[in-house]
Amino acid sequence: MMKKSYRPHALACLSLAFLLISGCANVNLQSHIAQSPAEALDVAAQESDREAAQRYLLRMASRFQEQGNHVAARTVLRSSQLQSPVDTVRLQAWLLSMASAVALDDAGWAGELAAQMSPDTFTGYPGDLMARAANLQAQTYTLAGRPLDGAQTLILLAQADPEADVQALHDQIWQALKRVPEPRLAEASSQAIGYESQGWLELAAQLRQPGLSLDDQGRIIRRWQNHWPGHPAAQVLPSELQLIAGLAASRPEKIALALPLDGAFASAGKAIRDGFLAAYYLDASADRSKTDIRVFNTATRSFASLYSELASQDFDLIVGPLEKEALSAVAGMNTLPVPVLGLNYLPEGTVAPEGLYQYGLSAEDEARQIADRLSQEHLNQVLVLIPRGDWGDRVEKALLSRLREDGGAALDVERFFREDNLRTVTADVLGITASRERAIQVERTIGVNVEFEPRRRQDADAIVMVAEPTVARQFKPLFAFYFGGDLPVYAPSIVYEGTPNPARDRDLNGVTFTDIPWVLAEQDALRRQAQAHLSGTHGQLGRLFAMGADAWQLSKRLPLLRQVDGAAIDGQTGRLTMTPDGRVHREQLWARFENGRPKLLTPTPEEPAATD
Repeated sequence: MMKKSYRPHALACLSLAFLLISGCANVNLQSHIAQSPAEALDVAAQESDREAAQRYLLRMASRFQEQGNHVAARTVLRSSQLQSPVDTVRLQAWLLSMASAVALDDAGWAGELAAQMSPDTFTGYPGDLMARAANLQAQTYTLAGRPLDGAQTLILLAQADPEADVQALHDQIWQALKRVPEPRLAEASSQAIGYESQGWLELAAQLRQPGLSLDDQGRIIRRWQNHWPGHPAAQVLPSELQLIAGLAASRPEKIALALPLDGAFASAGKAIRDGFLAAYYLDASADRSKTDIRVFNTATRSFASLYSELASQDFDLIVGPLEKEALSAVAGMNTLPVPVLGLNYLPEGTVAPEGLYQYGLSAEDEARQIADRLSQEHLNQVLVLIPRGDWGDRVEKALLSRLREDGGAALDVERFFREDNLRTVTADVLGITASRERAIQVERTIGVNVEFEPRRRQDADAIVMVAEPTVARQFKPLFAFYFGGDLPVYAPSIVYEGTPNPARDRDLNGVTFTDIPWVLAEQDALRRQAQAHLSGTHGQLGRLFAMGADAWQLSKRLPLLRQVDGAAIDGQTGRLTMTPDGRVHREQLWARFENGRPKLLTPTPEEPAATD
């Protein structure tokens, strides 16, 4: 006979089968190690002592967690054998369950756990476990959509744990309070009990008042500290609020505005300069006794040499350069003793040195916003028209990348020159050309002339048209001519000249496009005054003027925007936010051409906020 060999897992299965057949009297639950959730549950099921069985299961779940296998731990912890843990193990079961629910981002499980707890539940744990339990409890509440309870848990922890890292704990409390929906926060603030809770909730509610600028928020924080001098948060503000409260003290006082004032970029440089200075003089919060702004012409010398000169003159901030080549020269410097707010962007993937911020009217930002809008409106398959050239390459890359992220796709991308036959380009993108070619092929195959009416492709949900006004006014009627008049059309700001022109823009009726508040906002004090007293505030120069105005607003808040998650400025060029690498991104407004005029659209509904 041939000798049989058994694999290790087969031996384990035989061993388990023997145990189950002979009963569990021979199994020592204190030392037995299960290799899988199924084995653990089978062994525990044979134990008549309910508490002993549950302790064994919790030990196995903990072991799976130590191995990083939270899925296995969840199988054990959510089993029927642990649905009603005995009193002596209930807290341990909750602790392990919260750890795996958070690790797996399991909101449904977190909701079930949150319903069984109250913010002070963690105080029942031993002292060495109390902080861990409180933090897991707060994370579980947040995952369950109950951030207010999470904040209350951490507020209680701050009182119960004298050894806690106060700064870190206050930062966590503040982040939890920021997630609480505004109506729930206002209600909780009016009903709060306890000095610590009342203080935290009042601070959070005051900073949620609509229309607050960052300067307003700084004044509210300082006023709250004066009213609550003994509150723990008044003594150790959350890091984010420290930055906001110290905003005025950290503002640059000596600013160099470095722009091209001669040559090819002169008109752009002058528009940005005028916008920067206009915003400064209309800013009531600016301290003109301390602020010193000096303008330098970058067209007459290299920016690298100008930077070296300015760095030796104790400037606090340099705003500029505008040209991409000059910005690349800044990026090549190892250190920047004086921070730079560049008015353009480095190529994607370029690592910027510390102290370099990048801001401009990025076409890529607009492309990403178009993709997001399409996703919000469930228009997932699109046809795309984009000009040829480097600018178009960047727009295409940003658009297609965001479409993929949002679950959409570009069915066809047609690149064109403005001198091209736009009828042919339109026929190509709508599939008319392909339809004709199929008909011709059929005729050749059967040898008979057939009656034929071309059809556009039927799988498209929308058209993205990246084209300047003179070209867009030709494309839009051609969509209808080639049977695509029913497809919604989306475009970036390049489609609009910036000034209403109903006679010419009637051909754009129905086109939805994104543009900056300077162009689309109905009430704008800076625009009204600037257009009354200055030239160069309309059209594309007007957009650059608005960019200069926002550069002033950014100059006061650069470190804050970079360090505070969610910090934003409602500027003339959009809602401005910053990524950790110092790149400013803009979220613009939306409008649709009606009777040749842009009509501002209301914001699209966002995902509903979590409720507490």
